Amino acid sequence: MGACIGEAVAGKRLGKRAMFLGALSQSIPDIDFVAAFWKDTTGNLLAHRGFTHSLLFGLIAIVFFSLLAEHFHRKHRIGFKTWTLLFTLEIGAHLLLDLCNNYGMGLFEPFSHTRISFNTIYVADPFFSVVPAIAFTALLILKRGDYKRKRWWVTGVVAPLFYIIYCVFNKITIDTHTRYALRQNNVPFTHYLTTPTPLNNWLWYTVAGDEKGYYVGYQSVFDLEGKINLTFFPRNDSLLQPVKDHEEVQKLLRFSQGFYTVEKWHDTLVFNDLRFGQIVGWHNPHEAFVFHYFLQHPGESNRLVVQRGRFAKWDKESIRSLYRKILGK
Repeated sequence: MGACIGEAVAGKRLGKRAMFLGALSQSIPDIDFVAAFWKDTTGNLLAHRGFTHSLLFGLIAIVFFSLLAEHFHRKHRIGFKTWTLLFTLEIGAHLLLDLCNNYGMGLFEPFSHTRISFNTIYVADPFFSVVPAIAFTALLILKRGDYKRKRWWVTGVVAPLFYIIYCVFNKITIDTHTRYALRQNNVPFTHYLTTPTPLNNWLWYTVAGDEKGYYVGYQSVFDLEGKINLTFFPRNDSLLQPVKDHEEVQKLLRFSQGFYTVEKWHDTLVFNDLRFGQIVGWHNPHEAFVFHYFLQHPGESNRLVVQRGRFAKWDKESIRSLYRKILGK
């Protein structure tokens, strides 16, 4: 999508280089990956999509890179306003897309540490990516002056935007049904969330509860007449008492936005962030959570903690189960 935006704004002046410049500039906020070189795991969780994904950083980056691009591309006669338009669209699209999934983003850093997430699209949704990928391939093949190029960059930008609108519609529909179903089933909750399951926007994961624990379930947009089968997970706050003042625990609590449980795995204390779902939870409702952090970890690693169990138990049967759940069966 970034490449298609680059083609739209600067393709006539820069040719195919505009696509690569567009793709690169859309990735500017992800410069926060360098924090992983010196921060520990919990510090990096908050650094990622923190300040570099804020409105303030976006404004600074747009001005800085526009000035830089104007300086190095004077021979192409592209004005500062055009460069500003390019970087505004690219960085703005990046922030919008990241807001749409469930990680959480520090949009108002450093003035507020509140992390915002709309939970409308899975972080890697192939149905979002396929059309701009085809458009990008076509733009690579077509010659610079081909009149078909405009048709393809328009397709590569508009199609994913329409898909996001479709996802928002699904989100509103699922949320409406969730609130109704929770009240109908007398489920006690002070807050809840719904977010898509991996690689699709039709089967949604639901978490609802209070300080005692959370009810977890799944529902398809194709089966909103059926009940949500919920599984309860106690919060177990008491297990955190010996370590509640530790810095890593405080960071985990802040990162989880209140959606967490604590468990004992043998002699190891485990912190679960429920927002990232379960390992094939649609297949086995009692499965472990994808995000599980070892607070007492002799020999255990917390690397890649956000997605450590995402595809751990995917096999033919769990994939069939996912397909059946999507169809509402």
